[in-house]
Amino acid sequence: MGHRTIQPVWVRVTHWINALAVVLMVTSGWQIYDASPIFPALQFPPAVTLGNWLGGALQWHFAVMWMLVANFLVYLALNLVSGRLRRTLLPVSPRSLAADLLAALRGRLGHRDLAHYNAVQKFAYLVVIADTVLVILSGLAVWKSVQFPLLRVLMGGYDNARVVHFVAMSVLVAFFAVHVVMVTLVPRSLLLMIRGR
Repeated sequence: MGHRTIQPVWVRVTHWINALAVVLMVTSGWQIYDASPIFPALQFPPAVTLGNWLGGALQWHFAVMWMLVANFLVYLALNLVSGRLRRTLLPVSPRSLAADLLAALRGRLGHRDLAHYNAVQKFAYLVVIADTVLVILSGLAVWKSVQFPLLRVLMGGYDNARVVHFVAMSVLVAFFAVHVVMVTLVPRSLLLMIRGR
């Protein structure tokens, strides 16, 4: 039982590729954002941006974009085909989510069995999967606005697509930050994502 693999190799590989891709996409995206801010009061300091200037940031963003999309599609496809998504992330009921969220806020949410996700984890992973789809689609609407007019219209126009992209990116960053905090609180979860058990 102690040697049972909980996280298969493909989950661990796609997880770490995704972590790297998100960091590179976000930091290069912040450099792109600084060239034409949506919210004038918000600027990102050079220390947390990638690319040094707009052209460099765009090159990073477009290069890593392919890695993010390909990795996400592989992750999603393998989750669906293997049935892992259904087994590990479903179902999530409003009642179980409320109960686990309350337990988490009180510091009473158990993490003894890392093979099973609690309702808060399930919900967070489902949100981040949906959010990644939104990041990709809104990014496509910004990047190829003329080629994908329907997508641009669904996003509420080019300017609104930028806002959607920024907000969706912010959700990813928030998830990433909470994820890192949770790993520091439950360090066994980091070992699990390295060794698989």
